[in-house]
Amino acid sequence: MNTPFDGRNPAAPAAARPRSLAVVSAGTSDPSTTTMLANRAATRATAIAAERGITIQTRVIDLRSIAEDITSALVTQHISPALQEASDVLRDADAIIASTPVYKAGASGLFTAFFQVLDNDLLIGTPVALAATAGSDRHALVIDDQLRGLFAYLRTITVPTSLFASPDDWNSSGFGKRVDRTATELVALVDGGFREAVRGDAWGNYQHSYGSAGGTELGIDLDSDLMRLATVGR
Repeated sequence: MNTPFDGRNPAAPAAARPRSLAVVSAGTSDPSTTTMLANRAATRATAIAAERGITIQTRVIDLRSIAEDITSALVTQHISPALQEASDVLRDADAIIASTPVYKAGASGLFTAFFQVLDNDLLIGTPVALAATAGSDRHALVIDDQLRGLFAYLRTITVPTSLFASPDDWNSSGFGKRVDRTATELVALVDGGFREAVRGDAWGNYQHSYGSAGGTELGIDLDSDLMRLATVGR
């Protein structure tokens, strides 16, 4: 993450490899309904893709396990190996399911901070399914009100159907249909090759900017002696 992302994916061409699905969960409890929701969507996406002859390999990014790394990156711009690995998973992903709990009528700070420290170009053209959990259905609009704007800024393509789950939703008959609809839309974007097309011929037509909310857009030399001193030599 200390060099600009140029759109090139080191993986093999999409037609010759299984597709990669990254599941990002900001759940902080164990077990976590936020993670359960993301996993449920991933399971359905894998099954629907298999019906189309597509193999899906799922990688899970548990933000709770790298919370300290995310915080450090926000204030020091130091990217730990664990955070770099998570970034690489997203870089190589053909699709993403991103799930957050709702705290105080907003998305988790851990969730938003993680996406704020990523290279601005990293997710261009990547299909994303958005999901959120809360203790009340009064927070159902958090996804459309807050998350879609964040992922639009990152220039992803979010599927039309988002997933929101309050305690009453888990056993409702319509909830499973929403999960299926979300998974179907995500697989359709993967199968259609949208990401590959954007990162191929169209890549040069984008305005590219490397950096995050942490300040790399200001041109700070992260490898200078001063910055190494500020990050305790890490």
